[in-house]
Amino acid sequence: MPFKNMANLVLYLLLLLLHLRSTAATPPASAAANFIKSSCRATRYPSLCIHSLSVYASKIQQSDQQLAQAALSVSLSSAQSTTVFVSRQLKAAGIKPREYQAIRDCTRNMADAVVQLNRSIGELGQIGRPSAQDFEWHMSNVQTWVSAAITAANTCIDGFSDPTMIGDLKSGITARVTTCSQVTSNALALVALFGEKMAKGRNG
Repeated sequence: MPFKNMANLVLYLLLLLLHLRSTAATPPASAAANFIKSSCRATRYPSLCIHSLSVYASKIQQSDQQLAQAALSVSLSSAQSTTVFVSRQLKAAGIKPREYQAIRDCTRNMADAVVQLNRSIGELGQIGRPSAQDFEWHMSNVQTWVSAAITAANTCIDGFSDPTMIGDLKSGITARVTTCSQVTSNALALVALFGEKMAKGRNG
């Protein structure tokens, strides 16, 4: 074989190998990832939704109920860690009486949010089981309790609205609680989305 043709063959094989390696390095998004991305469009904070739920893709697959459960679990975890974080600020050095009261109230509000989200997860888990005879009743309970958790978080934030309260203490707490409120808002939207699809399936 002439040297020129051999050189062309080697070059072709090298280019082919590089193409195959490039393709393997960027695999297409999985069906579960696409499902999460599509579902998160129904939320107020889609980027946060995708970021917080993508890690559960293997468990969620393409199940609306598993997606809602995962979203509630993320919200619960956020509420629990936020409650601990806020409560620790009660021991902050140089804390003022007004700040102390706001932090104490916030701790109670976030603890209530934890209770509400725990109840919601248990209630959502009842849907689809033989004992779950009233779908709408269960869904109403879940949505009511998740909404209550959002209200609790927002009430905490309102407690720091006093303009005289400034500094890292206030900003640190409100940032953590705001994130918790946002992931819980997303969870509520995904619960509602699950409920709508289930209702259509039952009526269809």
